[in-house]
Amino acid sequence: MTDAAVGRLLVASIHQSIADLLPMRLEFYESWLNPSGLLDGKIGVAALTAVLSFLRREGEPYLTVAARAGEYTAEWTFAELPAFQRTIIRAMPPAIRLRLALVAARRMVRRTFGGSRAVVHLRKQGIVIDIRGSIFCAVRQPAEQPLCEFYAAAIGRVLHLFGVEADVGTERCRATGSSAACIMSLLVRAEARG
Repeated sequence: MTDAAVGRLLVASIHQSIADLLPMRLEFYESWLNPSGLLDGKIGVAALTAVLSFLRREGEPYLTVAARAGEYTAEWTFAELPAFQRTIIRAMPPAIRLRLALVAARRMVRRTFGGSRAVVHLRKQGIVIDIRGSIFCAVRQPAEQPLCEFYAAAIGRVLHLFGVEADVGTERCRATGSSAACIMSLLVRAEARG
């Protein structure tokens, strides 16, 4: 994976999340996520991997920083859509909004990190999203808990912004030694299923 594979959106959202939630640690993390690199889009895989590794050592703040970064990514992705498109999306029937939100979520995952992909499976019992190549879950040793909080929060927020209320949960995480991918389930409220 080349350094160009790291999306600006991902780096900016992590930086902003750290600034919001760990302001006393921001200077430390700016050793890797420096403002000039953010502007130039020159933050690479090694720098981002180092930041995520140190964030995981922070303990509980990792989950809140990752979740907030996911929400920022979703909000900024939605804000990039033209205003008329956002208006049209919100006027669509719930089932169509759900499908459009899932398409947007897949694109968002692809934009965050070049090696990441989201594969959506529509099943009778619900929706399953298979996140492949998550940089958040690339660890040397198995983690005690899932590290997919970024994508769970990002997908949940995209759905909400599209007017679809759903609960997103992590079923399996590559970081815990589960498999080659992270599996998330979506429990969509009844009005979006029709």
